[in-house]
Formats: sequence, C-alpha cells, structure tokens
Amino acid sequence: MGRAFEYRKAAKMKRWGTMSRVFPKLGKIITMAAKEGGQDPDMNPKLRTAILNAKAQNMPKDNIDAAIKRASAKDAADIKEITYDVKAPYGVQMIVECATDNHTRTVANVKAILNRNHSEMLTSGSLNFMFTKKAVFLFDKTENMDIEELELDLIDYGLEEIEEDVEPQENGDDKEIVRVYGEFTSFGELTKALEDKGIEVKKATIEYIANTPVDLDEAHLEEIEALVEKLEEDEDVQTVYTNIN
Repeated sequence: MGRAFEYRKAAKMKRWGTMSRVFPKLGKIITMAAKEGGQDPDMNPKLRTAILNAKAQNMPKDNIDAAIKRASAKDAADIKEITYDVKAPYGVQMIVECATDNHTRTVANVKAILNRNHSEMLTSGSLNFMFTKKAVFLFDKTENMDIEELELDLIDYGLEEIEEDVEPQENGDDKEIVRVYGEFTSFGELTKALEDKGIEVKKATIEYIANTPVDLDEAHLEEIEALVEKLEEDEDVQTVYTNIN
C-alpha cells in the first residue's frame, strides 16, 4: 500500500497495542511458529522472527512467553494459516491473510464484511498473477551504515532491492529507515545475514507486493481503507494486502 496508508496504519497499530487488541493476533503467529519448529527461538528462525515482530509492537514478554507455552498445551488449538482472494470496488484486489482454528467461522465473518462493503471473495489463487510474495525487512539507518556496501553484501543472500526512506515520528521528526526486499524463498538467508551484521531488524515478514498498483482518489481511498480496517478488526485476520499504490 502507499506510504501514507502505512503511516496511518502504524499509528492505528500503536493504539491497538496499548489496548491489547493486536496482541492476540501476534500471539497466534508465535504459537503456530513454536508448534511447528519448537519453542527455542535460537533453533527456530520462524519463532525468532515472530517474537521480533511482536516486540516491535511492544507486546509484553509475559504475553510472548504465554503464547510460546500454548504450543505445547494438551488443549492447544490447531491454528492454521489461510488466505482469501478478494475483489473490492474501484479495481482494488486484496489478499486477506488469516490465522484461525475455525475455518468455517473465519470465512463466514470475512464474507459478511465483504458483502456489506460491495466486495466479493474470489476463488483461491485467482490473484496469484497480481501479487508477488517477497521477503521484506525494515530497520533503522544508523550513522555509520553504508547502504551501497550493504547492498553488495546482501546480494549473495537473495537481496533484490534496498531502499532508504523516512518514517514520521509523533514528535514531528523524521527517522531514517531502510527497507530490504528479496525473494520469499531467501527469507531465512537474509534474516541470518542481517543478524550476522548486527543489524537490529524492526520488521521481518513475507508480504504480497502488487505487480501493477492502482491509484485512487482521496474519497475512494478512504472507502477502501475503511474496508481494510473492518477486515483487520476481525480476530482471525492478520494482514490485508492490496494493490493500491
């Protein structure tokens, strides 16, 4: 999505964090990672990444530890990842990423939100040609960081693109940040390469990047943003990706 939307979403996520609305979503990802690859973050890169992303949203350590322990509980829910392809108004396509222990509940809730907002669920895989899965990393740019040198170093680990940007802060100052993009299959290699360089990654995810983004006027953008927010308010919805520029 466009940078402006990312900033507004970041502010919303911060509010959600203080209200603990986002923590159950993060907890699901941690539990799934721990159940899949074990409870030791040092031996489980997926869990280590999930914890990193949770800490970036200020999730308390007690919540993180509880989510890890749930993976080994006898009555632990069998949480699965599932995605839905969506056609929204104004030429907007979406991929809705969910984590759920009840597929029937989740699909019913998502369909209800879409129906109320002039959108529809498509056959799974319909939008594969519209999006490309990428490994995405975000971290602060430090004073002594040489971006060109970093780019050369990371190419061997699957780097496709590196870009510098600024992230507005509540105090009005801009923080310099760096985004790294790579093939999603290179996620593990890039994660380790950044760790070995001592770079403190603030965000490490597999994302769906639109191949042909669309531009919307302000009124239509606000309408789509409202739909995205309604979807993300559902307890099973983790992330909504769109083809908005």
